[in-house]
Amino acid sequence: MMGQHDRSEALFYYFRLEDQIPENHLLRLIEKHIRFEFVRERLKDSYSDTGRPSIDPELLLRILLIGYLYGITSERRLVEELRMHLAWRWFTGLGFDQEIPHHSTFSKNRHGRFQESKLFEELFEQIVRQCVEVGLVQGQHLSVDGSFVEANAAKASRIPREQFAEAAQVNQTVRQYLTELEQQNPVQEPVHQQDQISTTDPDSTYATKGGTPARLGYYDNYLVDNHSCVIVGVQATAARMSQETVAAQDMLTRFAQWQGRKPESVAADTTYGNGEFLQWLADRNITPYMRTRDSIHRKNSPFYGPERFTYQPESNSYRCPAGQQLNYGGRNLRNRTYAYIGTRKRCGACALKAQCTSGAFRFLAIHMDEPARQRARELANTPEFAKAQRERKKVEALFAELKNQIGLRRLRLRRLRFVREQFFLAAAAQNIRRLVRFLSPPTVPPALTT
Repeated sequence: MMGQHDRSEALFYYFRLEDQIPENHLLRLIEKHIRFEFVRERLKDSYSDTGRPSIDPELLLRILLIGYLYGITSERRLVEELRMHLAWRWFTGLGFDQEIPHHSTFSKNRHGRFQESKLFEELFEQIVRQCVEVGLVQGQHLSVDGSFVEANAAKASRIPREQFAEAAQVNQTVRQYLTELEQQNPVQEPVHQQDQISTTDPDSTYATKGGTPARLGYYDNYLVDNHSCVIVGVQATAARMSQETVAAQDMLTRFAQWQGRKPESVAADTTYGNGEFLQWLADRNITPYMRTRDSIHRKNSPFYGPERFTYQPESNSYRCPAGQQLNYGGRNLRNRTYAYIGTRKRCGACALKAQCTSGAFRFLAIHMDEPARQRARELANTPEFAKAQRERKKVEALFAELKNQIGLRRLRLRRLRFVREQFFLAAAAQNIRRLVRFLSPPTVPPALTT
């Protein structure tokens, strides 16, 4: 007999939120293994001892974290969803008779207490430290990469730099940006110079990556533990290739301080294979698994490469494959190279000249960090390099998760300091998922006995 459900509503319902949340629910696992008490300690100096009680900052952080865990980056929509979701109410501790904070509360705290205390960076660091303490992060072999994230600004908002002062008279964002430049501490990262600046988000950079059309955006840089796929470093930078290695150095230095020791190796793509970064790694005995950024001319040249020449330290010269000497000819600071030059007499009669140069004599440009570059080339032919490059793909998977699941294909906040907030919260959410899974392995039912 077919049943029929009659839609009806009771006047009162008697149940506990606690009983409605499954034991293996993500938020229940987070509540079990992650502690958020540090929030009040971190912000205690930001509140007065008198006056009306404010909204609990831990509550605000929990609500924001829910948004990043479930791909809701809009605070207005997040508050609307919170009204209807039992598990979210349970995680935040909000009963049905308690008022949900207004969405504008998040913006007010972001521009004040949260920004000043670096609360979101502290949350990320707390999670990384816990991952290290429980043994999830090994920290021996790391990978680094950066991904372009589109800014919340259209390219039509760009105007020439010389018109910026005039635009400040009618645009509050531009006015605030110019004021901050005047007060900027020289120790902070320099503002990237561009011919045109966006009046909507002046910190954003007009750039492209991966062959896509140019857009305004930032780079989200990740340092990842290869073993656990946990993000151990996050850095927001201008969308410039030169900023990626700077961010990598900062993240590696900071993680080494947390862990108390340096990693053994770092894997990256060719973007990071410049001489300065390779030398920086060599000075710290960190093995670089990345290809060098050699010029197109060197890659396609039919002539002998620098590796065919032998350096003679006693005379600061090079000996060519034919045994002739190339003397030191100076240095080029712009290209960071040393020049070594042959002579018409020695090269003109050489039997190997056709394989060495098309000119009257050989000109050899040696990078100032050539030993580190050559070491990277040698490592590229080892099985360890191939394994590290396979592990490096985990970073790209994390960026895919960031954009597809967390929903950070396009930033919602503007200005670099608030973009950092989004990147730290997103990385913390990604790490929390992996941490609670590690701490809550699936239970295996006992075998059936016969």
